[in-house]
Amino acid sequence: MYRKILMNRMRNKIICISCIVLFLFGCHSARSQQEKSAKKPNMSGSESRYHDFRVMFYNVENLFDTYDDPKKQDNEFLPDGRMRWTTNRYYSHLRKTAKVISAIGEWGTPAIAGLCEVENDTVLVHLLNRTPLREQHYSYCITTGNDMRGINNALIYQRDKFKYLGHASSRIPFTNKNKRSRDILHVWGEIITGERLDVFVCHFPSRTGGEKETEQDRMDAAVFLRKLCDSLHETVKEPNIIVMGDFNDTPADKSIREITKGSNAKYNLINLFGDPKKLNFYGSHKFQGEWSQLDQIMVSIHWNEYLKKDSPRIFAPAFLLSKKDGRGEQTPLRNYLGNFYRGGYSDHLPVVADFLLPLP
Repeated sequence: MYRKILMNRMRNKIICISCIVLFLFGCHSARSQQEKSAKKPNMSGSESRYHDFRVMFYNVENLFDTYDDPKKQDNEFLPDGRMRWTTNRYYSHLRKTAKVISAIGEWGTPAIAGLCEVENDTVLVHLLNRTPLREQHYSYCITTGNDMRGINNALIYQRDKFKYLGHASSRIPFTNKNKRSRDILHVWGEIITGERLDVFVCHFPSRTGGEKETEQDRMDAAVFLRKLCDSLHETVKEPNIIVMGDFNDTPADKSIREITKGSNAKYNLINLFGDPKKLNFYGSHKFQGEWSQLDQIMVSIHWNEYLKKDSPRIFAPAFLLSKKDGRGEQTPLRNYLGNFYRGGYSDHLPVVADFLLPLP
């Protein structure tokens, strides 16, 4: 009898221990499942495996080298020129531009970055090889436009995230036959999904001389860009298109509406910066005390499906902004204010968009 009682007690202890083990294992499994779920991206079609793809655009404000190009009007940005553009100032601007690109990266520098107001290949070679960006293994493409001052558009890209296939420097056919401006840079390559990605980097004509007086120049650029985008639909069923740049017009202006509206509704582009009220900052540029969104990123309908939650945004950390004035106002901390050297970064703030690409 005592043996029977002893056996029952042992059996009860075993059952009790087993229950505890199962309870603890269940808690651990539930917690592990919650952690896994928390890591899943909020994107249909890619619940477990995805690839971050960060895109930025930045007007770097007169990134000239210190050498004279006799074919361009770059004399003011020479050591003995009006701006006193010395080697020290040049390399300071390179380092600060690299700092901005790196700071935007957070967990990793951008996969692709469009830049405007870059003088030439020499500047890009120095930027990518004589600053901390040399650790990021960027390659580049640049236009060969006929801008009077010699500034161009460029794209830097990380070779492991964007496989370069080709590029073109496209001259804008202006109504004013004497108009000279930056070419549109078109770069195409392959992304990790195996799909083709077409990127356009733009710097539309400025408003110097008056907004209305120069409107036709920007309309000419917009119509031409729209044709370049539409032509992709003739060869690709659902092209992935990114258009980025300093358009010198806001999302409400006629030229921007011309770009986003395709000849077919399926060809439309979505302006990620189309509603400034939904953005995290006042704008990307400030002129005469007013913020505006001149820098924008637009994408095709298919590519927009990859857009990450809480994207896009204007990159506006404290180091890119001036100190607050008496009214509490700030401006982008630019490199020059007129002829006065401020040693800042740029008169524009960068714009950023994040995408999640499903791994094959």
